[in-house]
Parts: sequence; C-alpha cells; structure tokens
Amino acid sequence: MGLETKRLKLRLINQNDIDDFHNLHSIAEVDHFNTLGIPVDLKDSKKILDDLLKDQESGSYFTFHIELVEETKFTGFIALKLGAFKFQAGEVWFKLLPEFWNKGIASEALAAVLKFGFGELKLHRIEAGCAVGNIASARVLEKAGMQKEGTRRQALPLKTGWSDNHQFAILSSDYYANDE
Repeated sequence: MGLETKRLKLRLINQNDIDDFHNLHSIAEVDHFNTLGIPVDLKDSKKILDDLLKDQESGSYFTFHIELVEETKFTGFIALKLGAFKFQAGEVWFKLLPEFWNKGIASEALAAVLKFGFGELKLHRIEAGCAVGNIASARVLEKAGMQKEGTRRQALPLKTGWSDNHQFAILSSDYYANDE
C-alpha cells in the first residue's frame, strides 16, 4: 500500500528501513522536539521499528517512508495512528531529515495522509500535537487546515525539560469544506 503526491511517494515501512529510521532518529536537530530520544545503537532503533511494524500489522498504525519521486531519495517518515474504532479518530506525526525542512515536504505528505484518513479510512477526526517551541511543525499543521484546540501543560518530556504541547485537530467536515 502506498500514497503518491506530485513530488512524493509514501509507502508503508518495512524491516529494510532500519538504516533510514536509525539515521533520522540519531540527528540532534530531529531529536530536539522528539520524545523518543536518540537511540543508543542500531539494536535500540530496531526494537522501536519492530514495535511500529507490529502495530502496523494489527491495522492500528500506518507509518509511511517518504521519498522524493524524481530522486528516489529518503526524506523522512509520517504516520497515522488509529484510536478506538468507536471514535473514528487518528493521530498523525511526522519527522523529516533537516535538509528537507521548509521545502513543503511535510505539508505535502500530511495532505496525502489526511486524504487517506478521511477518504479511505472514513475517519471523523485527525489530531496532532507539537511542542510549543516547534513553530515549523505548528505551521505545517495549520496549513493543512488543522485548528489549534488548546495547550497541554508540561506534557512532553524533552531532553531540555518538560514542554507544553499544542493540540491540533481537523474534522472530516472541516477537511471536505476546505477541499471544495
């Protein structure tokens, strides 16, 4: 299964993505707003990737490997984690290599995942959160039509200490109203 946009190809992750996964999570700039932390070694990254793959197999998680179509070059990951079926909701996150920041890659990938979530999965609501200092990610979420609903106080254990977390969401009705 995969998603495509004008510039990007998104495909579900697999075991072969371990090097990309480990390298991305080992970059200090990427770790700055990340609660995962820098992996100790490749074995540590493999454990995290294996957990994501188990969730993916259960159908509750879709983690996509993002690459540029023209260059077949890895740029990052984006995921949609499903909540309880009753709520028809999901949560998105994304992480890119710093060389691809501020190039519209996250926005384009997020648009594809929202389309998948609302169109194919028939979700009612998709949420996201980001540390209050992560202005670039907040812009990506707002650009996608997500609304800031509030701020959770000291919710994120970052390396620099506890951070407040902005909560964003978009409803299917918002998505389709913006799509017209």
